[in-house]
Formats: sequence, C-alpha cells, structure tokens
Amino acid sequence: MLKAIIFDFDGLVIDTEMPDFLSWQEIYQEHNAPFALEDWLPLVGTGPGTSPFNIFDHFEEKSGKTFDREAIRQQRIKRHLELIANQPILPGVEDLIHEAKRNGLLLAVASSSPRSWVAGHLKERDLLSYFDAIACGDEVRHAKPRPDVYQSALAQLGVEPHEAIALEDSLNGMRAALAAGIFCVAVPNPLTSHFDFSEASLRLTSLTELSLANIHALIERAGTSTSETH
Repeated sequence: MLKAIIFDFDGLVIDTEMPDFLSWQEIYQEHNAPFALEDWLPLVGTGPGTSPFNIFDHFEEKSGKTFDREAIRQQRIKRHLELIANQPILPGVEDLIHEAKRNGLLLAVASSSPRSWVAGHLKERDLLSYFDAIACGDEVRHAKPRPDVYQSALAQLGVEPHEAIALEDSLNGMRAALAAGIFCVAVPNPLTSHFDFSEASLRLTSLTELSLANIHALIERAGTSTSETH
C-alpha cells in the first residue's frame, strides 16, 4: 500500500540545475575557457564536496590562470541566485502534492542540498507546509548516490521502503533511492535527459503524467515489464 511520496528537490521541484550550470559557464566564457555540459553532468545530484571533480581546479586548468577562488565563488553564487529567482515550480509538482494531501499520503523531500537551501526555496514558493519530512545532505553522513537521505526520510515518515515511491531527475538520485529499496520514478529535466535511466523503476517525461489515479497502474506495468526481461 502506497503511504508516501518522496520528492527530490533540485531539478525536480524547481529547476535549479540548469541555472547552476549556466552560472559556471558564464564565468568560463568570461575568461575564454571551454566548459562543456559533459564536464558538469557528473556533479548533478551530488552534495557539496562529495564528487572527486573539483570545479575550481578544472576552471584554472582550462583558463590557464589562477584566481581568487572565494571571489569567483561569490560571483558564481550571486549569478546562480539571480538565475533561479524567478524559476517556476515545475509542471505537475503542485497538482501531485495537492492530490497526495487530499488522499492522506505523507510527503517528504530527500535532497543532497543543505536544509537551508531546500526549506528556503520551498517556503518562498509556499510549498514547505505540505511536507511532513525533509532529509538533506548536510544532515546525513553520505549524500547521494548513497541512500542516507532516503533512509532518513523513511525514518522521519515512519514508513517502509515498499510503502513509498521516490521521484528523481538525476542518476545519483535514482541510485540513492534504489539503494534504499524504494520504487524510483525518473523524471529527467532538460539537463539530465542526457543520462541513461534504464535502471529506474519507471521513467516519465514530466510529472504531469503522474497522478494517484494512474500511479498504481504505472507501478504494476513497470513491474510487469521488469519481470518480462528476466
């Protein structure tokens, strides 16, 4: 029996990921340094400091210069916040939240981002009060792709993995949800659509495709397709 829906945040509730990439790309371009999407993709869905890729090292290598890293960091953060200030809630998110609450389901966010980031943006968009739990990367030992944030969300909600579904837009997030034993619906955004989500329990192009009216049928269909391939 489905009791809970667990949302990723960045790139799933609002698109903070493309602005994140663009804010760095602008800095690279300012210094005539190349910065390809392929360079950025391994960072999507990870928490700060959890990837072996160091963007400051990469930036200095590509530009052939050394920089005041704190100044660059502040410039980049300022631009990122400017780019996401008017980002809308992504299609289907609000409808699913409202439908879930009307039907008595529990809601949580499981994100590699810090709580201040997640809760701040949810509050700004009048969504914070709908969530019964928030699990963030700065509150667990390991961020995604490890399952810690999902395990924390399950514990806060008081539900078992088979009683929840996870909604994710990145490979690292998908792997975290699956590692926690949760049925994972992949909903890639324009940035993460480059990933191979073949391991996901189910893949949709938008959350507008998901409702409580069809969720059980989609889960059953995904389970049937999986069994037929084994």
